[in-house]
Amino acid sequence: MGGKTLFSKIIDREIPADIVYEDDECLAFRDINPQAPTHVLLIPKKPIAMVSEATVADTALLGMLLLKAGDVARQLGCEEAFRLVVNNGAGAGQTVFHLHIHILAGRPLGWPPG
Repeated sequence: MGGKTLFSKIIDREIPADIVYEDDECLAFRDINPQAPTHVLLIPKKPIAMVSEATVADTALLGMLLLKAGDVARQLGCEEAFRLVVNNGAGAGQTVFHLHIHILAGRPLGWPPG
């Protein structure tokens, strides 16, 4: 996989996004094809293609992303009911190969998904 991903371009401000949160390690922005009234993507600034490519060195970053997902949900007013989704690989629906967490809320979310 060569070149920058769409998400790396968002991090570098090469393409616009509706950013709702940012710090030194991560960025959250509204999905351009929302699957729920609230649909935000939370991404690490460190480029990791997918969960299965993370290493032990990424342990703190991965944990921080889950904590930040809760912070973003609180910021958006949906902390009482939201779903986190991480797709790993094309067969699971991953289309951008930069690790990201979908934060979905604002409608009933049935089970099982997909």
